[in-house]
Amino acid sequence: MQIVSEYPHAVERHDLVWIPMRDGVHLCARLWLPSEAHGTPVPAILEYIPYRLRDGTVLRDAMHHHYFAGHGYASLRVDLRGSGESEGVLRDEYLEQELADGEDILAWMADQPWCDGNVGMIGISWGGFNGLQLAERRPKPLKAVVSVCSTDDRYADDVHYMGGCLLGDNLSWASTMFALNSLPPDPAVVGERWREMWRERLEGCGLWLSTWLEHPHRDAYWQHGSICENFAGVQAPVLAVSGWADGYSNAVPRLVEKLPGTCKGLIGPWSHKYPHLGQPGPAIGFLQECLRWWNHWLKGEACGVERDPALRVWMQDSMPPAARFEQRPGRWVAEPTWPSAHITPWRLPLAPGRLCLDDHSPSEQSALTVQSPLSCGLYAGKWCSYAAGPDLPLDQREEDGGSLVFDSPPLDETLEILGQPRVELALSADRPVAQVAVRLCDVAPDGRSTRITYGLFNLTHRDSHAAPSPLEPGQTYRVSVTMNDVAQAFPAGHRIRLSLSSSYWPLAWPAPEPVQLTIQVRNSALVLPVRPLRPEDAELRPFDEPQGAPPPISTPLEPATHRWDIRRELESDTATLEVIDDSGSLQLDETGMTTRTRAEERYSSRGQDFESIRGETHWECKRRRGDWQIRTVTRTVLTANARRFLLRASLEAFEGERQVYYRTWDCTIPRQLV
Repeated sequence: MQIVSEYPHAVERHDLVWIPMRDGVHLCARLWLPSEAHGTPVPAILEYIPYRLRDGTVLRDAMHHHYFAGHGYASLRVDLRGSGESEGVLRDEYLEQELADGEDILAWMADQPWCDGNVGMIGISWGGFNGLQLAERRPKPLKAVVSVCSTDDRYADDVHYMGGCLLGDNLSWASTMFALNSLPPDPAVVGERWREMWRERLEGCGLWLSTWLEHPHRDAYWQHGSICENFAGVQAPVLAVSGWADGYSNAVPRLVEKLPGTCKGLIGPWSHKYPHLGQPGPAIGFLQECLRWWNHWLKGEACGVERDPALRVWMQDSMPPAARFEQRPGRWVAEPTWPSAHITPWRLPLAPGRLCLDDHSPSEQSALTVQSPLSCGLYAGKWCSYAAGPDLPLDQREEDGGSLVFDSPPLDETLEILGQPRVELALSADRPVAQVAVRLCDVAPDGRSTRITYGLFNLTHRDSHAAPSPLEPGQTYRVSVTMNDVAQAFPAGHRIRLSLSSSYWPLAWPAPEPVQLTIQVRNSALVLPVRPLRPEDAELRPFDEPQGAPPPISTPLEPATHRWDIRRELESDTATLEVIDDSGSLQLDETGMTTRTRAEERYSSRGQDFESIRGETHWECKRRRGDWQIRTVTRTVLTANARRFLLRASLEAFEGERQVYYRTWDCTIPRQLV
């Protein structure tokens, strides 16, 4: 990435900006301001997230917000209530309090002498969420949004549940926030009251995982903050962005289709990262794309954004399976409208062991059964790739021994798809609660199988996510399982593979007991969204090279480590996935703060013992400056039996070597058709 040091506008940085909320609480912000804004007000940009602006996202923040300010925008980075140095307690995601605070921030920004009253919001993940959520509330200053790696649907398309199945990332993400919420404000900023603020957080943040497990169905809890409940409310123009290796790519085409105002969609090959930092590559000049968006919608300049295609995506070429990709070969393609009239569904009926390319269902009536081992899913990778490796899915032949597999003949010519593949299934189960995992793979002539996309479906949700009902064992149901959106080329000579399994742990929590699925093959099919080659793709406007402002000077003290290990203990028939994510030790030279965070996650099962399923996380966070040292340790263990989830957790906090806080949780949560 090109580091840009000279800008059209001189930039001032204001490190401690305190913004009053309507209830008297003050939120901490950092402001990058074009110097001339004191005399000539300018539009403003807001990023509003809980990730600690002084010792968390400090490097990234400077790269973005200084860049925007250097191009004529007041750029503000605010920590949510209860995070960083902001006062109060952060009690959950996207609460009404957070959104009311967001409205107060926007109104405060518009009222400042350096702001001309026009405000845009940008954010990735949490910040992408609340940008959409605040837009739905229509605050007057908010004129445009850039939402990266976010969703319109907190239940059906977020880190918690997928197709009504409980995701393993639900535990992982809850543990992340459990750890971050345990950190105190900086005494150098808030003074002697830091201990009081810290204690308030430790006692008030709570165990979010318990709440999320108590809401396994689509209810008012998830509807709050899901703008799909009121797409019509979003009138501000939205640039929606994600990557195929991210967990939130599905929302982009849906927003382009459903939002009533202007919405442009962009999906690259990236994981959960901003596109100018995108991995797998190629990264793009995303900050320049943001400036085009801001210049048009906040300054009224003619930048051509309204002529951009509705949806622009990276059409991925075939690649051998790997847990990490540095680059993902392919090309940019675009659709002028979405849904696209250029894309047609191709129905491939299932036959025993094969996919029929001629759209003629087999005449024979065949019933195939599958009861997958609990180890089917160890090579699935992460629901959302945060690091673009080593958390991507490996060779799917490792999983197919426990699955029903249907292969096409080798393709005569290249096939490209864009959109959501789906599987139409006629099936039955021998238990009242069951799930099905479907995987679409690109199989090379040498047999290596790369997972292209997948879907999960809790079969008790066949009629409704809001009011699921048990299955009648042995009764045949017709269901449609939608896979994640994808853009993928299958080369000539390769085969298309569909794999079906009855579990997919640890990506998703298994059913309460062993389940055998029976598939009526004659009445089942794979449907692919086929996109023909379009000469117009070659004429697309190229993206600039990635740019950013210089990050603050920092000194690495210990290297970072990110490792995924799979262990099989043959004597006990135990399978374990262990994830180690150690940020290393980093000194932020400007403030003298040293940071370190180490996370360990373990997901295990034993044979076909469904009560042996176990997810365990352990986090240790450290902050140090001179004689001031704090450390927090959080542990979470989630297990289950057929009737309930069993959740145990603990939180320890240390000042120096002295333990200053300790709390445990022991929760029993009924399983409600999960």
